[in-house]
Amino acid sequence: MAPRKPVEQELTPHMIMNAARDLFVSKGYQHVSMRQIAQKLGYSHGAIYYHFKNKAELFFALVEDHFQLLDRQLDEILKQNLEPEEKLKQIMLGFIRFGLTHQSHYEIMFLIKDKEVINYLNQGPNHTYEKFAQAVYLLTDKKTTIQEIWSVFLSMHGFVSHYLRGVNTYADVKDLAADHVRFLIKALK
Repeated sequence: MAPRKPVEQELTPHMIMNAARDLFVSKGYQHVSMRQIAQKLGYSHGAIYYHFKNKAELFFALVEDHFQLLDRQLDEILKQNLEPEEKLKQIMLGFIRFGLTHQSHYEIMFLIKDKEVINYLNQGPNHTYEKFAQAVYLLTDKKTTIQEIWSVFLSMHGFVSHYLRGVNTYADVKDLAADHVRFLIKALK
């Protein structure tokens, strides 16, 4: 057995997740192996298995991490001392900004649908959507229906999906996003 080659830095789950994210987005979930992820990092594939038992678990860790990031951004907006309509506007813009600022994260969270990982994708989106729906409901004085909130969410998702990979940053469509959000808020009145 060959001796273990020295490495410059100890492999961390965060390093693995960053490499995997890029590969999942560029090649698609099915076309990425643990061996390819390890190769991209310059480690043995066994080193990856030390942190994640399989590719689906690694994918789930990515999804969970990304939804936590989105949740933290939503929590930061909810803590701000703003008028209800302004807070609602910031929540919607925050979702769009997140999607277009973290494009590869967004794709993994919402757009990769693979039979092997679909079972892993239930809790994160539901928790985040519930937080969003509750905020919209309260900020509109409990006058919005579940269907209206879902329609607003789908409209924001459609906006992000439309511009995903078509723009480099949120700043490229900032004014369009603001117009879209104004339209959505007007529709909720």
